[in-house]
Amino acid sequence: MTYDAARKALTAVLENRGLRPTTRGGHLAVYQAVRAQLSPPLGDILAPFDRMRRQRHEVEYPPLDAPELTTTDVREDIPKATKLIQLAAQVLDDMSPY
Repeated sequence: MTYDAARKALTAVLENRGLRPTTRGGHLAVYQAVRAQLSPPLGDILAPFDRMRRQRHEVEYPPLDAPELTTTDVREDIPKATKLIQLAAQVLDDMSPY
């Protein structure tokens, strides 16, 4: 849920710009498109999203040797996801729609 909140916030940034990720690019497309628009200067805030995306994928589609997701992992990601949500709120106010 932490990851999904961050993904939806970043998707809102894209939608505000008139963009929509497709099923072809999936969740990676969201990250790449937002990163292309906001990095730099906001790449450090965006960087954890890609790791959370990969980790979410391993949890939902686990390979045989996937490491287990722990409550500590989730707790550490909550502030990172919160920053992504705050970033989205900030840029939505600053970026005009196409």
